[in-house]
Amino acid sequence: MVLVRSKPSPTPMNLPARAGTRRSLLPPGQGNTCSGAEAPGRAQPGGRRRERARCNVTVKNIIKTISYIGALLLLPLVVGCGPNVPKVAKLAPTDVIVAFGDSLTFGLGATEAESYPIVLGQLIARKVVRAGVSGEVTEGGLARLQEVIDEHKPKLVIVCLGGNDMLRKVNEAQTQTNLRTIIKTIKAQGIAVVLVGVPKPALVTSAPPFYAEIAKEFGIPYEGKIVTDVLYQRDQKSDAIHPNAKGYRRMAEAIAALLKKAGAV
Repeated sequence: MVLVRSKPSPTPMNLPARAGTRRSLLPPGQGNTCSGAEAPGRAQPGGRRRERARCNVTVKNIIKTISYIGALLLLPLVVGCGPNVPKVAKLAPTDVIVAFGDSLTFGLGATEAESYPIVLGQLIARKVVRAGVSGEVTEGGLARLQEVIDEHKPKLVIVCLGGNDMLRKVNEAQTQTNLRTIIKTIKAQGIAVVLVGVPKPALVTSAPPFYAEIAKEFGIPYEGKIVTDVLYQRDQKSDAIHPNAKGYRRMAEAIAALLKKAGAV
């Protein structure tokens, strides 16, 4: 008996390519089905139109996703620059403002005339008392607060404290409690309050969220960016944690803008 060896059946890889077509080296069903080329098994009428419609929907979904992500990234900027600043009573030209805080309020790294309270007073044409004590923590501020209020009888107090608490690793809950008590004490006497956030000491940093939370809780104007922004600029600081004259002027300008938005001046 003679065995006849049959020839192997042609496969898609060894069939000659038809004129005007491109041979795919990928298995059926794999590859770019959105390219407009008809995949194997999709020769039915309308298949290419359905495939293109599906790809159009996919592209639209991608665009929507990118737009949504972009909106989320821009949201903090929009909120931070928005007009929703809590209002305070307008200050008379003779009303006194007390800038209450630590070395950032005292103006360490610059002269007294270059400190932010003095520059702020010039910008808004009001008397601004520089009641800052270098090295003070929130507990110390709370202890001397009433004496400062009794002495100067302010209509508005700008609170900028907490940086030394973070440097000395004071329990954050205690810092928040002290800040809340300071604000309550001021407001209980019919005095308006503005809060300024201070960044944590770190290479990449910002003001802790509790500042904004406390400001929202009491419904008071809040400036949470300017100190961080200044301390990121080498030409605006005298050392790692204190501004120079240029930096203090920027602080004064930011707080003046906030007071205007709040209706205080």
